[in-house]
This record gives sequence, C-alpha cells and structure tokens, in this order.
Amino acid sequence: MRQFGLIGFPLTHSFSKKYFSDKFEREGIEGCRYDLFELTRIEEFPMLLERSPELIGLNVTIPYKVQVMPFLNELDPACRAIGAVNCIRISKGKLRGYNTDYIGFKDSLEAWLGQIKPKALVLGTGGASRAVIQALLDLNIEHLQVSRAATNENGILTYKQLHDYKQVLDNYQLLINTTPVGMYPHVDELPPIPLDGLSSRHLLYDLIYNPQHTALMRAVESKGGKTKNGMEMLYLQAEAAWKIWNQGIF
Repeated sequence: MRQFGLIGFPLTHSFSKKYFSDKFEREGIEGCRYDLFELTRIEEFPMLLERSPELIGLNVTIPYKVQVMPFLNELDPACRAIGAVNCIRISKGKLRGYNTDYIGFKDSLEAWLGQIKPKALVLGTGGASRAVIQALLDLNIEHLQVSRAATNENGILTYKQLHDYKQVLDNYQLLINTTPVGMYPHVDELPPIPLDGLSSRHLLYDLIYNPQHTALMRAVESKGGKTKNGMEMLYLQAEAAWKIWNQGIF
C-alpha cells in the first residue's frame, strides 16, 4: 500500500484528503491511501515516519511549513529561497522538501497574464506571500508588498502609505491578495486598500477560494477590472505534489 498524507495542527478540514481520495477513485488508482496526521508538535514527526513505513509523500500545512525543514535531507532550490515547505517526497529513506504553492501560483498566473507583465502589488507579508514573491521574481515581474505593520524593509508599504500615495495603484496594476481577509465566514471583509484608486486597467488575483467570489473581487470588477480566485492554484499545487511523489522530478 502506497501511503500519502497531510501533517499539521489542527486538521479540522482538509482539501487534500478529499482531493486525493476522489482522484484515486476517479482515475482508478489502486493501492493508494491518503491520511490525516495531526501532530501537536513537530517533534512527533520522526515517530510518525517510524510507524508509517509505507509513506512516500506528505503535504504540510500550518504551523509546520517552516518547522519541518530541519528534519529534511534536501530542499528544492525554489523551496530553499521561499523558506517554507508544503510538500515532502520520501524515497529510499531520504526526505526532500518542495513548495507546490509556488508551482501552482506561478503556473496559474503565467497562463492568466499571457504576454503581459504588469507591476504587482502584493497584499500581505505572511507565509503565503513567500511563494508568491518567489514566483514573481522568477517571472521577472516587478512588485511591492503591502503590510498592516510598518517595517524598515525595502519594497514594503503600509496600507496607510498606500492611501497617502494613491498613484502607487496607477503604476501597480496587478493586485495579488495573499491575506485571509474576505475568506469564509467573513465574506464581506476587504483589505484596506483605496478602492477609489481602482480602474478597468487593474487585475486582481485573490488566493482565496472560499468564497469563490470575494468582496475584493467584486470591488475590482465594479470598476471594470478583471479577477481570478485561488481555485486553479489549489488544484495545480495538488497535481504538482502528485507528480513530485510519483516521478521525483519537477
């Protein structure tokens, strides 16, 4: 039996378990199972590996995307740059870490934009933004980040500064929301950006997929702009994990 699974805490809901269980049934993939492994602390990880010798692939969710890294033997180069892991391949006793959020977002954004490369304004500086920033760097897309808190780092504005200098929105016409603002059940919430600075030239990629149509997406569309949610990225990152586990190359 080939075993796959997800580590994290808590695991009250898992897209991955349903996705892969459905995939096994839909595609007639036999001899595979996908399980949830709720670890109360990362120190339990070696014990999980010891008692689960059939494990060949793991997804990683919060709070262990960074904490799991010291337990790995190798890191994919992009994953090392991002500083977070959400996929692990286990082969011949060796553990190699990947970041399929990066793969899913990069492939999805590149296909959506086509030949254009507008400057990007990335809302949020949390874990999800790391994969987004690395993808933008690899696609040669200029970007700025927006944070709630002031920081001394270059290339990061506060939302207050965004309101003070609304011309920023004129120059950065691709908006990427990496924050959970607007996610179910708080579906009416919006990141505090100057909505009057939006226009038909703006594009919004919102990583949220529940709801599939966020309040921020509606705000951009009301100005004539185009939007995309995170559902395709979610499916692409899952398929990237499957390819990694089964081929070992990506």
